[in-house]
Amino acid sequence: MDADILIPITLFLCVTYAIKALLDARTRAKLIAANGTEDMIRSLVQNEEQQRRHTSLRWGIVLTSLAVGFGLIEFFGWDDVTPGAIALLLGATGIGNLAFYSIARNLPQR
Repeated sequence: MDADILIPITLFLCVTYAIKALLDARTRAKLIAANGTEDMIRSLVQNEEQQRRHTSLRWGIVLTSLAVGFGLIEFFGWDDVTPGAIALLLGATGIGNLAFYSIARNLPQR
C-alpha cells in the first residue's frame, strides 16, 4: 500500500478516536458534576466495561474466523479474487458474528 494513501487514513482514524475519547470523558464529567447518584454512575461504568469486553470478544471471534477463511483460500490454492474466495470470506465473517451472538447471549449479565 502506498504511503500517500495510508498516512491520511491513519490520521483520520486517530483524530476520530481522539474526538470520541474527549466526548466520552466530557459526558462522564458532566454526569459527575450534575450530582448523579452513585448507583447511576456505577451502572454506567459497569455497562461501558461490559460493552468493551463484548466488542473485544466480537472482534476476536470475527478475525479468527476470517483467518480460517484466508487459510482455506491458501489451502485451496486460489491466487485470484474469485466469487468463491469472496463467498468464503463473507461466510467466515457471518459465522464469526453468529458465533459471537451465541456466546454473548449465553454470557451471564452483571
